[in-house]
Amino acid sequence: MPAFAGMTALVFSLLSGIASAQDLLIRNATVHTASARGTLQNTDVLVKNGRIAAIGSGLPAGNAAVVDAQGKPLTPALFGGVTDIGVEEVSGESATVDSTLALGAGAADMQVRPEFDVSLAYNPDSILVPVARVEGIGWTMLSAGTRPGGSLIGGQGGVVRLDGSMDAIGPRALFVTLGGDGARLSGNSRAAQWMLLDQLIDEVRGRIPPESKFALLTPAGRTALAKYFGGGGRVVVHIQRAADITRLLRWSKQRGVNIALLGAAEGWKVAAQIAAAGVPVFVDALANLPADFDSLGATLENAARLHAAGVKVSFAQFNDASHNARKIRQLAGNAVANGLPWDAALAGLTSVPASAFGIGGEMGSIAIGQRADLVLWSGDPLDVANIAQQVWLDGRAIPMRSRQTELRDRYLRPDNGLPRAYPAH
Repeated sequence: MPAFAGMTALVFSLLSGIASAQDLLIRNATVHTASARGTLQNTDVLVKNGRIAAIGSGLPAGNAAVVDAQGKPLTPALFGGVTDIGVEEVSGESATVDSTLALGAGAADMQVRPEFDVSLAYNPDSILVPVARVEGIGWTMLSAGTRPGGSLIGGQGGVVRLDGSMDAIGPRALFVTLGGDGARLSGNSRAAQWMLLDQLIDEVRGRIPPESKFALLTPAGRTALAKYFGGGGRVVVHIQRAADITRLLRWSKQRGVNIALLGAAEGWKVAAQIAAAGVPVFVDALANLPADFDSLGATLENAARLHAAGVKVSFAQFNDASHNARKIRQLAGNAVANGLPWDAALAGLTSVPASAFGIGGEMGSIAIGQRADLVLWSGDPLDVANIAQQVWLDGRAIPMRSRQTELRDRYLRPDNGLPRAYPAH
């Protein structure tokens, strides 16, 4: 404990005057690059103008501020999962929830609006942003969800960095819900999902004219969907059952659609097929018991079995993922405990999702030219007993404070004679 406290004091004293600095030298770190270079011991990382400029030993600092990592782990800033951070503040208050679109009353007048882009509602001042960020989370993929009155196509989401910027980066992704969860959005039959998807492709490709009374898309919707159903943008499909995954793989290959799987509780059953298709998978590594009839084959070894088959594995939560984004580290650590190699688990929090969402050239690893989105940890980042000691985004030291830490500090301070709700003066 004294060594940990000393390290913390050292880091914060060095950073107290450089909160806005972009030139930085982190010395003597255990650098987990999340790249082909693997883990580098006793290594320095030099940051210039917000980008990683050099990685090696004994690097000259020049005018850069220096932090001695004392051998502690340094990783890329972590992926927070597929969440509603910044588009959902209080889930029980509809005025603060912008993640889903509902138009129409049912399947008969279903509104398919793939042009809906949830990132346009992102609030960088959300309380959830610093709560996730102090735990080492640097970015997330915003999800366009589905709900009754909507369709099996939720809309588009985008990657947002938790650095206070407002706009999403990189290409958008289209979110689709299939299987049992999607049946209520497709006339209460999963068989109808393939019928509807094929009709949408017919509309995009001009086989159903826009003026047809059977058309489901607006002009803007046809333009938006053409990007995804033409083999371009990533289509993220929430799906669980092995049989449904197999049909999706066949359908996407025949139609030229670039998919990723979200959930895939039974993905291990068809891991070889997923690997052959080159499809990344975002799993809940804590799913062990059947939540419904689509996930009867759920197992804690899902991530390990998928990886062993050659699948690129990342992670996602499905229970309050936005307010508890920090728990994604627990998912990765749990996957390691059940057979996933440690390096593959770290990649699942960094380079795998960055590549899947088209931003691998910018972030997701510690490599020259990448954004300097970095986290210095007290110990193994996949062990929840350890903490993020400092987060840097574009080389800028992020204040390690959130609404939760402020409440903690208020109610742990010495009694000043006033009720705890009153701040000290």
